[in-house]
Amino acid sequence: MSDKNASKADANGEAAISAADAKYAVDPAALQTLRDSVPWMKDPKYFTKVALSPSAVMKIMMHCQSGVEKGIAKGGNPIEVMGMLLGRPDPITPKTLVITDAFPLPIEGFETRVVADDDDVTNHMIALGEALEKTRRERFCGWYHSHPFELGDHSHCFLSQTDLTTQLQWQRLEDPHGNPFVAIVVDPLRSAAMEIPELKAFRAYPPEYSPKANEMPDGQIEPREKIRLEYWGSCWNRYYELDVEYFMSSVSRTVMERLTQDYLWMRTLTRTTPAIRTAALESAAQQYKVAASSVASSSSSSSRVMSAGAAGAPTSEAYAQARAEQAMAAVAAMAVAPSPAATVGPSGGSSKVPFLSEKAIKLQKATHEISQVAAEQVCDDTLQQIKEQIFA
Repeated sequence: MSDKNASKADANGEAAISAADAKYAVDPAALQTLRDSVPWMKDPKYFTKVALSPSAVMKIMMHCQSGVEKGIAKGGNPIEVMGMLLGRPDPITPKTLVITDAFPLPIEGFETRVVADDDDVTNHMIALGEALEKTRRERFCGWYHSHPFELGDHSHCFLSQTDLTTQLQWQRLEDPHGNPFVAIVVDPLRSAAMEIPELKAFRAYPPEYSPKANEMPDGQIEPREKIRLEYWGSCWNRYYELDVEYFMSSVSRTVMERLTQDYLWMRTLTRTTPAIRTAALESAAQQYKVAASSVASSSSSSSRVMSAGAAGAPTSEAYAQARAEQAMAAVAAMAVAPSPAATVGPSGGSSKVPFLSEKAIKLQKATHEISQVAAEQVCDDTLQQIKEQIFA
């Protein structure tokens, strides 16, 4: 490759990296210019998108899920939780709000109502904000809370009357000073069921603004009031929805691509629910019970046949013991065999356990299933402890 082509390739590579990492590179001068101009004060629907970092999404989802688990553990309903969002408007794509981090607040609520009106919570928010201003270029630019309502046919991500009031107060306080605010609502039960984050971002309309007739927060026109109320609550015409996207640095993406080559790493961001784990264990235990009974009955039947056999044949006790040893060898073979299918039957060949019957193979497979469930449980618990230490 010529020097000219090499230089061109390097330039293209740098451009690609810059595009992937653009949301992590903050130009202070450009950001301040955007804050000073406050274009969102002139257009009630100025912002159209919210970009979330992996760290922010992880913290938000873990916090909201903890509210569900805490409420159920107390024998009641899931608890609503709340937190703050750290970020900034993006000078490169001015109509996008970039959320880089999230901070849980010591607040618990109930259905359609979670507010930060406690003095201790307010002082906590002030102290946290002052500490972040010394170390981070971003500011608090939004808040999130959960709607852990009963799982239904559609999402429970909407703004209630209390939510809308809270969001409008934040916007009136922060928007004029170059710090636009956004609200994110999470449906943790639907997120767990769908195995993907179920969350939506919203901005409130100022009181003087009138949207189109029958226009819902997602921009669609719906003439049926029942549908509007069911999907978006009683304040359906006083706020609008922003698109949500997720971004990741090129370095993080490379690391994740390497880690996810092993299928177990693809499940590190979620935990298998106890119900699913219990069902898998019960199924494996039932398979083992059936297979073990089959092997035992087969050994007993073979013993009777061998006792009536020709002279010089092995005794029934010896045969039964040999079959039992083969079954035990099948279980031990799991430690060296790549999978249950690696065991070869009576045909011999390269089998590690020669003369293994079909029933013994089923026993081995059932034992392998139990071992796999146990190993996944240990892996799941270990990873959860690691995440708690990292994101505590």
